[in-house]
Amino acid sequence: MMSKEAEELHDKGLEALERDHDYLARACFERAATLEKTPENLSCLALCLAKTRRDYADAIGMAREALAADQANPLLHLNLGKVYWLAGEKEKALQTLRNGMQYDSGNRISRELAHYGRRKSPLFPSLKRSHPLNKYLGLLLSRLGLR
Repeated sequence: MMSKEAEELHDKGLEALERDHDYLARACFERAATLEKTPENLSCLALCLAKTRRDYADAIGMAREALAADQANPLLHLNLGKVYWLAGEKEKALQTLRNGMQYDSGNRISRELAHYGRRKSPLFPSLKRSHPLNKYLGLLLSRLGLR
């Protein structure tokens, strides 16, 4: 159970994140994390660090540590997925979000997955998606507007 001040800072930070006030959110979560080092505070602080400082290595480490402490919290999966996405690790981001779907009752993770979009099926299904024929021919056809 968080103290009243830490809970108020946490709520204010969440509201700031929703409104894309990343620096205000970071200040709130930094203060909340010093008062109470909960997995949610650490995870949200990690997301803010990734957004404001672009310190992806520390942010990923902090978000993974928070997720390890509370696997059943969908917010922690969502934040780690966003941090991975910001760091350019799209496969890890999508995998983390998919893993978090089993705990998500508010559909926030499914909305995030829909926001990232679905990939088209590979041109040659018998080959891996990363095979040069699938990769470069798909890019070429997309740029020509044929796919």
